[in-house]
Amino acid sequence: MVALDAAELRRRLARSLPASAVYGDDDVDREVAATVAAVLVPIVSHGAGLTLLLTQRTAHLKAHSGQVAFPGGRAEAGDASPEDTALRESQEEIGLARERVEVLARLPEYFTRTGYRVTPVVGLLQPPLELRPDPNEVEAVFEVPLAFLLDVSNHRRQTREYQGRTVGFYEMPYGDRYIWGATAGMIVNLGRALAE
Repeated sequence: MVALDAAELRRRLARSLPASAVYGDDDVDREVAATVAAVLVPIVSHGAGLTLLLTQRTAHLKAHSGQVAFPGGRAEAGDASPEDTALRESQEEIGLARERVEVLARLPEYFTRTGYRVTPVVGLLQPPLELRPDPNEVEAVFEVPLAFLLDVSNHRRQTREYQGRTVGFYEMPYGDRYIWGATAGMIVNLGRALAE
């Protein structure tokens, strides 16, 4: 893959997105995944290259505690679009002002085993970011080189038992961070959207 910069990222995401996509966790009934949500897929444009900004959720949360995730969450009645949901949630979770985000594209909806229909919204950020993570939700905010995450040799498939079934998922370990599940699946879709 050609090294991506902000201009090339914009160009590739302006095209029609490919039909080849991971649409959700294995064996998810899409009719059951009815809770509408959106996440921001925040790509940071540094002079040395693009990175993807991720969060690590706090350990005390009821759902997905300690997991690596994109900022985002459930849609609210006042949200006009998935973009509104993703930007509102990002401001609440990590203090990212919506005017700092250049929205580039929507990735295919991702259906989760926990009942969510998630729209990933790709946004481009220019540093400095001046983030203020909510300590009740976010333990850490960190960046991973986009080139690492888009390299298919780093996309591993694993299985585990879930409610009496063997289910598959993607994982992308990076240093001491473990990126897996829906977040990893959406990163795979980002890679497919950006592939030539």
